[in-house]
Amino acid sequence: MKYLVLFAVVMTVLWLARGSRTAAPRGGPAPGATPAVPQAMVACPACGLHLPRSEALPGPAGQFYCCEEHRARGGG
Repeated sequence: MKYLVLFAVVMTVLWLARGSRTAAPRGGPAPGATPAVPQAMVACPACGLHLPRSEALPGPAGQFYCCEEHRARGGG
């Protein structure tokens, strides 16, 4: 009986040691990683799609479009 208890204790210790080694690190981003800078979002007047301003196509009167087709249509 004492060997069964000893075996259970050894297995528990090994299980706890293994769990602490494989646990993912908690906290913020990895050291040296630069945080993403928020971008201004615009809505396409033709379909209402929101996209980053850097990916939008400029149109007349300061509007931004999601694709060339919508820009050609003029916001239809």
